[in-house]
Amino acid sequence: MAEWPRQSPPDVALRGVCPRCGRGRLFRGLLTVVDRCSVCDLDLRGNDAGDGPAVFVILGLGAIIMILVFWVEFRFEPPWWLHVLIWGPLTFGLAVWFLRVLKALLIAQQYAHRSTALDDE
Repeated sequence: MAEWPRQSPPDVALRGVCPRCGRGRLFRGLLTVVDRCSVCDLDLRGNDAGDGPAVFVILGLGAIIMILVFWVEFRFEPPWWLHVLIWGPLTFGLAVWFLRVLKALLIAQQYAHRSTALDDE
């Protein structure tokens, strides 16, 4: 088995690549993790990001968006429909991006510390 260079978990998370080789795609679609890396054949079925990323996104992004909503409301007093046009797409886009990054970060950390079945057999 070839030795793979150690990948930086933040780099893996931001690029959405395999935690072992750093070249294969980690996601199929928006948030679905691939079963195997197409480059190094790492079995990714054993990963378990759980609900951690979702909890952090809901609480963290929710707080940030609400602070911005209140700031915009009290500072500029826009009509309600403008709030919908601004915050709906912004919240959705940031939530998906943060979920991908946090999920990939947890998978990369699991691989780096071998805490799941991601290890070579």
